[in-house]
Amino acid sequence: MNTDKTLYPSKSSSELKAALLEHGINVESCYQCGRCSGGCPIAPHFDLLPMEVVRLSAMGMEEPIVKSHTIWLCASCETCTSRCPNGIDIAMMMDALREYTLNKGYKPAEPGIVAFHKSYLNVIRRWGRIFEVELFVEYKTRAFDFFTDMAMGMKLFFQGKLRLIPQPAKDRKAIREIYNKERKEK
Repeated sequence: MNTDKTLYPSKSSSELKAALLEHGINVESCYQCGRCSGGCPIAPHFDLLPMEVVRLSAMGMEEPIVKSHTIWLCASCETCTSRCPNGIDIAMMMDALREYTLNKGYKPAEPGIVAFHKSYLNVIRRWGRIFEVELFVEYKTRAFDFFTDMAMGMKLFFQGKLRLIPQPAKDRKAIREIYNKERKEK
């Protein structure tokens, strides 16, 4: 990893490290063994390896992290976390970095992923479980991506794999209360 200031022209941010510590993540204990990056099944698609994100976080270098596609593409499979000899929850760190990026008002490097997550959570809040048709429509509307995957959606519909009527969970009120409690805490 190259942390040369010309590649990563960012001032150090103690605020970034403090945000990670709030989630119980101490990136200072990383000694760059590379096991997280070596085990990551989707690392070839990242612009920064997981070990680079950990190192940049330890250095408090906010700018390259918030501009990175890596934090958004991470599948949270926890392979990195399970391989870390120092017990750093790298999957949780990626999630905390996504939250930090959004809370600080930075534009996500992968806005479609944010649109999908918001759509998914809205559908769960409404029905208590996933309703694929509504998820598809809401996501496509949020992402302004109306025709990609249309053929696949139609194929699933004609195969009878997409219900047109939702099947709400029995206790939707309890699920809404979880969402309302979360909003109040923020």
